[in-house]
Amino acid sequence: MLNIDDIRQAAKRIQGQVVETPCLESKVLSELTGAQVFLKFENLQFTATFKERGAYNKLVQLSEAERKRGVIAMSAGNHAQGVAYHARRLDIPATIVMPSFTPAVKVAGTQNFGARVILHGSTLEAAYEHAHSLAEQEQRVFVHPYNDPAIMAGQGTIALEMLAQQPDLDTLVVPVGGGGLIAGIAVAAKAVKPDIQIIGVQTQRFPAMVNLMQGTALEQGISTIAEGIAVGAPGPLCAEAIRQHVDDWLLIDEGDIEHAIVLLLEVEKTLAEGAGAAALAALLHYPQRLAGRKVGMVLSGGNIDPQLLAQIIGRGLVRSGRLVRIVVNTADIPGSLARITSLVAECGANVDEVHHQRAFTLLAAKNVEIEMVLQTRSHEHAAELLDRLREAQLDVRLI
Repeated sequence: MLNIDDIRQAAKRIQGQVVETPCLESKVLSELTGAQVFLKFENLQFTATFKERGAYNKLVQLSEAERKRGVIAMSAGNHAQGVAYHARRLDIPATIVMPSFTPAVKVAGTQNFGARVILHGSTLEAAYEHAHSLAEQEQRVFVHPYNDPAIMAGQGTIALEMLAQQPDLDTLVVPVGGGGLIAGIAVAAKAVKPDIQIIGVQTQRFPAMVNLMQGTALEQGISTIAEGIAVGAPGPLCAEAIRQHVDDWLLIDEGDIEHAIVLLLEVEKTLAEGAGAAALAALLHYPQRLAGRKVGMVLSGGNIDPQLLAQIIGRGLVRSGRLVRIVVNTADIPGSLARITSLVAECGANVDEVHHQRAFTLLAAKNVEIEMVLQTRSHEHAAELLDRLREAQLDVRLI
């Protein structure tokens, strides 16, 4: 069983090898949620993920014979980059098996650290089986992403740092996939501060650990934007520590995660991937659960595909009323569009896109649907704009 001495030894091994990331209060997020919020910026690690901690703690303990044989790991991206980066630093050959859905940015990052990357399977479990098979065939040391005491001990160093940096924390909120992160954090935090509350967060689409801990049978989905915690089979070694030390569980949906990613960008000017934003997503979804508490949250990673990020930002603008789509039905004559855009400008909105629809419409001939995407300031501003267009006798609707 993992214990505090293992984690303290891990802290000594990784000192100077990974970044001691800051744990800082966010006054804006605190005002929004009703809790005093402290963020542990693990997205500031060199590979933008906490996974470096466990990876280094595992690799540095390998024997010379094991180092020569090389290592193999399975990962959706962050563990892969942590292993690849520190394997290169320690001159250990590394092979990484990644599922086919792994974001391109994580594949490229892993390859850039010199690892051999193999894409295999549509699930983490399929990639895991293939990695194990290759480990046996090639006689490599398998470095598990979470179900390994050395990995868990490395991740637990986060809690030691958080409680040294912010001793008054009374709650830690941690994203959970296979369980390595929360297992290490829970063991460390409870040893340092026994009355601290540990809360695990999973997505509604991948609630495997919640099912295991609470005896539920929630259905597993196929995909999530929090692919870093999209794990269908929790680690048995992790589960032992988690069952003893984790106090509560929260489930979040995809919209919660998107909202949290955008908020972190806007408020903290920091980039979090889906799994990295999961703790804040839980706080936003369940503000009453943590109101008045001093909450430490782990921003576990910042590796997100740029195309996905662009989509999330766009959707966030729509949800906040800063990007709206309207349709105006009007006579198809010269000057109609100029009149509409003039009214839009008078209201302080900006035209993002314009499309004329003449053929695919039920309007009478010589009429046109003008679809416009507009940049506005808020839902209230968008409503004012619609009122202004209607006052000008225009037939307009919000889509």
